[in-house]
Amino acid sequence: MNILAYLIYFVITYLITVHVGLRFYRNGRVFIHGLIPQDAALCEAINNILLTGYYLVNIGYATVMISFWQTIHTVTELVTQITESTGLIILTLGLLHCFNMSAIYYIGRKKQLLHPIKP
Repeated sequence: MNILAYLIYFVITYLITVHVGLRFYRNGRVFIHGLIPQDAALCEAINNILLTGYYLVNIGYATVMISFWQTIHTVTELVTQITESTGLIILTLGLLHCFNMSAIYYIGRKKQLLHPIKP
């Protein structure tokens, strides 16, 4: 029963990670270009590195989560374990996103204070 739970969990985690990662990649490009408007190649490189790091962190986290699972004997335990683990992954994604957006906000604010926009 654990093998089935692992397969279901990895499919759900993979779909969530890839979908959210691509969305962050596409939409995050705007924020990075706002921070470094003069160097488009550097912005793309940073965006690619962030996407790769995002994938590695999430896949690693999902793999580590499985090591804490107990042996699953019933369908109810299977559904409960998959739901709890998937919820933790989604919560972690939300927290990482809030942290990243806060960092981008503070970097942009610092840049604006150092180089104010002249009317």
